[in-house]
Amino acid sequence: MKEKVISILALAAVLSTSMLSSCGFEKDYDSVLNKDDPTTITIWHYYNGVQLMSFDEAVEEFNNTVGLEKGIIVEAYSKNSVSELADSVVASVKKDSGADVPPDIFATYAETAYVVDQLDGLADMSKYFTEDELNEYIDEYIAEGEFSGDGSLKIFPMAKSTEVMMLNYTDWEKFAGETGVTTDDLKTWEGLVDVSEKYYNYTDDLTPDIPNDGKAFFGRDSIANYMSIGAKQLGSEFVTVDKDGNTKLNIEKDALRRLWDNYYVPYVKGYFTAQGRFRSEDAKIGIIMALVCSTTGAMYFPTEVTIDDDYTYPIDNLVLPVPNFEGTDPYIVQQGAGMSVLKSDEKSEYASAVFLKWFTEKERNVNFSSESGYLPVKKDACNFEEIEKVSAESGKELTDICKSTLSTAIDEINEYNLYTMPPFKNSADVRTFLENRIQDTAQEAYAEATEKISSGESRDTVIEEYTNDAAFDKWYDSFCTDLDKIIEK
Repeated sequence: MKEKVISILALAAVLSTSMLSSCGFEKDYDSVLNKDDPTTITIWHYYNGVQLMSFDEAVEEFNNTVGLEKGIIVEAYSKNSVSELADSVVASVKKDSGADVPPDIFATYAETAYVVDQLDGLADMSKYFTEDELNEYIDEYIAEGEFSGDGSLKIFPMAKSTEVMMLNYTDWEKFAGETGVTTDDLKTWEGLVDVSEKYYNYTDDLTPDIPNDGKAFFGRDSIANYMSIGAKQLGSEFVTVDKDGNTKLNIEKDALRRLWDNYYVPYVKGYFTAQGRFRSEDAKIGIIMALVCSTTGAMYFPTEVTIDDDYTYPIDNLVLPVPNFEGTDPYIVQQGAGMSVLKSDEKSEYASAVFLKWFTEKERNVNFSSESGYLPVKKDACNFEEIEKVSAESGKELTDICKSTLSTAIDEINEYNLYTMPPFKNSADVRTFLENRIQDTAQEAYAEATEKISSGESRDTVIEEYTNDAAFDKWYDSFCTDLDKIIEK
């Protein structure tokens, strides 16, 4: 009888272990927590405005409910900006002189997470989540956090964003009525360039006594997104990373020419522009009519245009999908910081996981995300009707611009291929290069061309000088040389 009892107990132990393992756990982690001796976890983030208020409210709710029950206290601190947060985290992990004590959780983009991971600072959070739990999240969001290639989860999704096109619909209707253009023409980059040329000529003709004074139609906030997403869409990812973390530079001249033709060239011709810090600022003073920005940036699209101190008029907006290149599969950027957990002890890491699971529950995540133009991270929440329902039930009615933005963005998320540039050594420098090179050279060329045209030279001749094959070849060679230096350093 004794042997039978021992066998039954052994079988029970095996079954228990098997059940825990099948769920993704090696042990019952709840046992490491003690509500009578609570574990305090600190979070560093960069939230401000509505997001900061919403996050602070959520932390307070957690501490008074699940945290109180399980023995977890969350303390959250804002580091003001993404760059300040990244610098503070890296300094704390390196234990630089004067650096703060490292947090348990920090908001991060992949570039910073990669740097911290190379310092052996990131915890693998996959062991604290079951397979079923991870399957609740949008696959691409989880894949971004598995950048190390060994199945570990180093970034956990909290709230995501993508991009949309914003259009001053009031002025568009007048322009469209005069020229016959339609919003269908804005579905591709090539179509956008054609529309922008028509707008330049249309506005130039409004003042026949003043030559070459046409207005720009379009501007873009993130040029790095245009370059990296466009290259991916055209089958020529700038940098690829193998499973061992080795990088390979991959630039196809034809792909880069299409990127150049559809940003640099229309910029030099005066069809595109960028003058304020953000393109919404340019739209507000009537410098441009359309722009591409993040879903969070869309919340700042103006409701009126101020031409000067004496003339301001209201405008309606229209939210459209981001254009794609003709003849290619559609791609859209996947962006928005996630949360990484620093290596510490089992208790703190698991307490961090408990908070992250709680925070990304559908209703809570929708309320945190949607008010500021972010997107929830779970599959069952990536549905506009569901977002509207949850928001209404919570007493947080969405603004009209928020509704239009989220509806368009969710269609993009569900219908486009999502892409984010993988992290690697110097990936932050590569992104900065992609952001600045084509923009800076286009601005310089536009300024030089404008000066020559103003001095009496033929506009067609000057534009040809800056946008012909020889001009591209020169630009292409310097682009490849300088990008290669960044990759190799």
